Amino acid sequence: MDLLVAEVVERFLAFLWPMIRISALLLAAPIFSVSAFNIRLRILLALVLTFLIYPLHDWPFVDPFSAAGLREVFVQVSIGAVMGLVLQIVTAAVVVAGQAISAAMGLAMANMIDPNLGNVPVMAQFLLVIATLLFLGLGGHLVLISILLESFRSLPIGVVPNLSAFFPFVLEWSSMIFLGGVTLALPILAVMLCVNVGMGIITRAAPSLNIFAVGFPALLLVGLGILVVALPTLVFRIEGLWLQGFQQLRTLVGLS
Repeated sequence: MDLLVAEVVERFLAFLWPMIRISALLLAAPIFSVSAFNIRLRILLALVLTFLIYPLHDWPFVDPFSAAGLREVFVQVSIGAVMGLVLQIVTAAVVVAGQAISAAMGLAMANMIDPNLGNVPVMAQFLLVIATLLFLGLGGHLVLISILLESFRSLPIGVVPNLSAFFPFVLEWSSMIFLGGVTLALPILAVMLCVNVGMGIITRAAPSLNIFAVGFPALLLVGLGILVVALPTLVFRIEGLWLQGFQQLRTLVGLS
């Protein structure tokens, strides 16, 4: 009986380590980290994924109450959280693009309360919906789970990776927040700049013209028209950002 209890405890402790990494990833990754995906669903999904992954590897026994165990907890939480943050950078780039487009169209004051990101302009919310649908359409949730599964081979439990190399990598990739946001918004910003220049010329030619009464409707109508025309290009660029994010994630865990 004592032998059986010891075996159950050993298996439970081995089951604990992959679940910590998976839970940290679900807390930080897109889609899984939204408030609509509540904590109960995250726990249930983490248990299911751990149950499916557990028979595929040989897990070492590490006492979680020892110094090595505490270090392993920190390592697994760091790996899972950083993997999720790599993809959150794509979401941040989409938000930056939406903020720039909203400001150019005169919708900077038209904000929505997003329970995940706070006060977000309406254009950013619109682009976030498109990015979320693209993520699911590309099978991003399945790609993320497959990379997670492979990460247990490249970054096995019990082997301390070089975490100091993770943070410069994430900082370098975080530049995509601004680069990706500008790339997404640039076509619309260029057209809106031309509209603003035209409105400036009209104001100089007819000083009595109320620029606020004419300018804001013109900016809004032209901005919406350009957004409709440029939407297919925006979709392809957001798709490219997701694919680049998956590639960076594979590079982070040492799969390419």
